[in-house]
Amino acid sequence: LASSLPRTLFLLPEQVIMPAVKPLVRRKEAKKKTTPFKRFQWDRHAKLNQRVTWRKPRGIDSCIRRRFKGRPDLVNVGFRNNKKTRHVLPNGFKKFRVFNARELDVLLMQNRVYAAEIAHGVSSRKRMAIVQRAAQLNIKVTNGNAKINTEESS
Repeated sequence: LASSLPRTLFLLPEQVIMPAVKPLVRRKEAKKKTTPFKRFQWDRHAKLNQRVTWRKPRGIDSCIRRRFKGRPDLVNVGFRNNKKTRHVLPNGFKKFRVFNARELDVLLMQNRVYAAEIAHGVSSRKRMAIVQRAAQLNIKVTNGNAKINTEESS
């Protein structure tokens, strides 16, 4: 039975030779602000220390709302990053989350801009199918080796 099936069905992802897909344009990302905006008086409350979320200060005497010198910045649209480099990964691609092999067809013409990222809940069997299909379509997969058992039964 195994001899009648195509050999590509039995390849593990590390055996599939992935062609080196390079991004169309590799731009240097210049971020205006890399530290997160922290909420006013976040250090005074234990519950705010876990994950600091931004809230606009609204007090009438608030030195942050009035933008005093030496105080933290207020969030505003001027801190937004360049549209061309926004959401770009360090490897030069943008992420596209994939749940099955058919969704890779969307990236067929955009394989130099977007890289496929296999969703967290996808089984290892479907992962192997996605990685193999991506190799055929010349699409980069960011997490192609995740959750795949490399044990071979002999």
